[in-house]
Amino acid sequence: MSNLNEVGDRDAWRCWLCDEPVDPEGSVNSDRGPSVDLGIAKSKKAAAGTERLAHRACNTRKGAVKPVVAWSPELFVVDPAPIAATVERLGRKGGREVVARCPSRADADQAATWLVDRLSRFAPDLAVTTQVEPGGGQFLLVLRTA
Repeated sequence: MSNLNEVGDRDAWRCWLCDEPVDPEGSVNSDRGPSVDLGIAKSKKAAAGTERLAHRACNTRKGAVKPVVAWSPELFVVDPAPIAATVERLGRKGGREVVARCPSRADADQAATWLVDRLSRFAPDLAVTTQVEPGGGQFLLVLRTA
């Protein structure tokens, strides 16, 4: 198991679950304090590199289940796909997946930029690109593995 400072430095002191800053000087007993999330191991031996920085409250709330990662409330997206499940599928199978619909091209472009940035921290080992496609009077946000 890595030291908290090593994990924090690697993750730039941002919670991998909520994407908010984590105070490196915060108490580990505080809800907003730092903790190390060990992830969900598929076997008794956790895979290398599964340790991630999280707020203690985010880590506790997640427990031993797959995390729920929210889309930014500042985005105008319709029917957004669950981010964690999408990342898991694309990491396993690769390919392309429609992850949201947006009413305008500008909304879709803003969501695409946000999603690539968010995934660079949530799933740094998954290389993805976004594409905006018109469809049905709206714009589809497509996520592709590189």
